[in-house]
Amino acid sequence: MTEIQPFRFAVPERALTELKSRLAHTRWPERETPNDWSQGVPLAYLQELCAYWGAAYDWRRCETRLNYWPQFRTEIQGLAIQFMHVRSPVANALPVVMTHGWPGSVVEFLKVVGPLSDPAAHGGDPRDAFHIVCPSLPGFGFSGKPTAPGWTTQRIGSAWGELMARLDYPRYVAQGGDWGSMVTHSMALTETEHCAAIHVNMPLVAPTPESRNNLTPAEQRAIAQGKQYWEWDSGYSKQQSTRPQTVGYGLVDSPSGQAAWIVEKFWAWTDCNGHPENALSRDELLDNVMMYWLPAAAASSARLYWESFGAKASPRLPIDLPVAVSIYPREIFRPSRRWAQARYSNLMHYNVLEKGGHFAAFEQPEIFVEELRTAFRALR
Repeated sequence: MTEIQPFRFAVPERALTELKSRLAHTRWPERETPNDWSQGVPLAYLQELCAYWGAAYDWRRCETRLNYWPQFRTEIQGLAIQFMHVRSPVANALPVVMTHGWPGSVVEFLKVVGPLSDPAAHGGDPRDAFHIVCPSLPGFGFSGKPTAPGWTTQRIGSAWGELMARLDYPRYVAQGGDWGSMVTHSMALTETEHCAAIHVNMPLVAPTPESRNNLTPAEQRAIAQGKQYWEWDSGYSKQQSTRPQTVGYGLVDSPSGQAAWIVEKFWAWTDCNGHPENALSRDELLDNVMMYWLPAAAASSARLYWESFGAKASPRLPIDLPVAVSIYPREIFRPSRRWAQARYSNLMHYNVLEKGGHFAAFEQPEIFVEELRTAFRALR
């Protein structure tokens, strides 16, 4: 079934009723021993969040936001892929495929689709318009779940190439963060006949050996932050890259567990000054959690780590395609320009922003939109 078919988000009411019942019967652990987030999400906050989730949160509002934009489904390489496709009213707009990561979803892009696809309606220049394609990764959201190994980031990049061809876009650009960055990098290596350039808000580069003898203060901070991440913030990835099935049982069964597993990363990776709701609203956080809870996607999404880490990791080959990089202050790793130039021979844009974090489009939509417009303007 390679046809492109319309899709609507329409969760059965019984799924929402069951969620409320599970939340009401949560068995809680004791509170953390320190008075902070150092052991994970504090008990009092998670109880408050889940009480709101069960009593006041409105999934139908989120469904309406998602369904406002044209949604579709198609089968690629034997797997159903759900995606948003918004054609700009500007006929010669530049097509862009934008890819989310974990623990994100297509919800991250809802605030930027309008300004990117129809700049004139949002105070911008119509010459900066994009046709928008936002797929859900395999095993994420309402895309299909792989039933056999092999859905690596390289394969996903190839599948996105097939998707863009199926949508009749012979020339396009690609954008991504987190796993979306990995997929986008893959497209810059394999889809070069049609992918004209890429933009990433999580560049996949490493410190160069030559720079280690004369590190700038910013590079020293970047290395220190990377060490902090590896030692204190990467346990989730170790678990998901080695035993995704095991961790999936608890998360698929417990909404409070699924929420904690995800929201803790929004505390760690957003520019939130110590609390995730300083960066995103409570509803926005739960909208994103629902994209994992409703399709029971904890294990299927975690498998992307199993497919992509260790010996199966894709090599960081040089990229000659034009590359644009946006560095947000609360990104997990913030490489310098010279580190980026060592891998990207055609670094057409590199900008260090003053605010924002790992979920760039979600946290700072206006900045994200301007970064994409600036990055790709020369390619039109």
